[in-house]
Amino acid sequence: MADSEFPGWHGTTIIGVRKGGEVVVAGDGQVSLGQTVIKGTARKVRRLSPGGYDVVCGFAGSTADAFTLLERLEAKLEATPGQLQRAAVELAKDWRTDKYLQKLEAMLIVTDGADLYVITGAGDVLEPEHDIAAIGSGGNFALAAARGLMEAGGDAETIARSAMAIAADICVYTNGNLTVEKISK
Repeated sequence: MADSEFPGWHGTTIIGVRKGGEVVVAGDGQVSLGQTVIKGTARKVRRLSPGGYDVVCGFAGSTADAFTLLERLEAKLEATPGQLQRAAVELAKDWRTDKYLQKLEAMLIVTDGADLYVITGAGDVLEPEHDIAAIGSGGNFALAAARGLMEAGGDAETIARSAMAIAADICVYTNGNLTVEKISK
């Protein structure tokens, strides 16, 4: 998309940290339109429980697009209970090949407490190295901070919260109003 066509929205930092048998997904609450903060308390991290199988998802990008993808992921999880990787791959295949879904502008971090994936519209299902995944405009800041904090000690939640605080201090499209979900297997 050319810069002249870009709608002017930025925002969101989502991080997933796996450590000590648990995964924490944290996301900020800021929604920006151009230079303006539209909302500071958005909830971009959600828990899905299709058929009693818990999955935590965080999303960056267009909210309506992300909700469309979350609904599709939930349907895939219902069709393949307990198989997050399979559901994620099926969602990525649909996202890549379906004419409607191809236009969706969002990214997802998903976990069932054991596996941790980033799902993109390019058809990618990525399992991150170093047990950390981060997306959104402040994602690289949070990722770098979390990588440094992993060796310093602390549990997954402490690392995720600290990395998000660092990202919020650096990225103008990220705030410190967090939603945090923890899951373990």
